[in-house]
Amino acid sequence: MSDDDAEDETPAVELGEGTPVEGAPLARPASRLTWPVERSEVVRREGETVVRTPDGPQTLETLLEDIETTYFQSRQEFVGELEAVIGDGPIPTN
Repeated sequence: MSDDDAEDETPAVELGEGTPVEGAPLARPASRLTWPVERSEVVRREGETVVRTPDGPQTLETLLEDIETTYFQSRQEFVGELEAVIGDGPIPTN
């Protein structure tokens, strides 16, 4: 395939001018941690990370205040407990 061929191709899906969403998906800070991990270590390393929630962007530290677990055995446990606090629903756009 030559460079000219690549320029003639159009993208399979056209991307629009979407409204940006503030904060990171919960999966992003969860992927940067090593499991198992203590809640205090999560707060130390990722507490200031702003994540997307249906109620608007919030810091991970604020969300963890509503969780009683002090030690997360796995990424799935961590994400599950946070999703229980966050809830589900549409994420507001700016």
